[in-house]
Amino acid sequence: MYSLLVADDHPLFRDALQTVISGGLAGSQLLEAESLADAIALIEANVELDLLLLDLSLPDAEGLEGLTRLREEFPSLPVAIVSAHQERQLVLDAITLGAVGYIPKSTPRETLLAALTQILEGQLYLPPDVMRRPAPRASSPPSAINASSNSERLARLTDKQLEVLACMTTGMSNKHIARELLIAETTVKTHVSAILRKLNATSRVHAIVIAGEEDLSFHRANRTR
Repeated sequence: MYSLLVADDHPLFRDALQTVISGGLAGSQLLEAESLADAIALIEANVELDLLLLDLSLPDAEGLEGLTRLREEFPSLPVAIVSAHQERQLVLDAITLGAVGYIPKSTPRETLLAALTQILEGQLYLPPDVMRRPAPRASSPPSAINASSNSERLARLTDKQLEVLACMTTGMSNKHIARELLIAETTVKTHVSAILRKLNATSRVHAIVIAGEEDLSFHRANRTR
């Protein structure tokens, strides 16, 4: 059904991923690469790939270097990160660079399968546990100015829009948000459009990045005082 490629130099993780995909995505295939160079060769030889799962600690690419190169050379290929690193800012940086999802390697099997399915269906996936962590307070002047700007834009949102945005930052789809907040999916779409407009965000991902630089729980708590 789907054609995936994993770039990871740990055989045990690749084997585990093979098991998850063969058991949960019937008819799908998972190609394997141990390095970024191997991954690029496989991408060039398999134009039908639906998704690349990229580790951030490859022998020939450290951190977000591999993602940056892949986005430049293969802009139409969706790339999701699979990593043992779970820093909130790293997740946001990856999404900003064009990743369609970020899956921690510690993710349980069922959640991993759900995350892959969500991404393959064209939705963004973010690890809820990581995204719920408070944003670190900015200390440098430029960041403080940017934080102030973001804070002012978030202040324009209604209570319900803040709730919707909080759900968006955990990677929820509109349908999932509707179930979570007990409102119609069309209402969620209306809120999302208003959120993008009020935040001056160019996309859903941009809105998530803006929210990621702030502590939404702090803003929501202030509304209840």
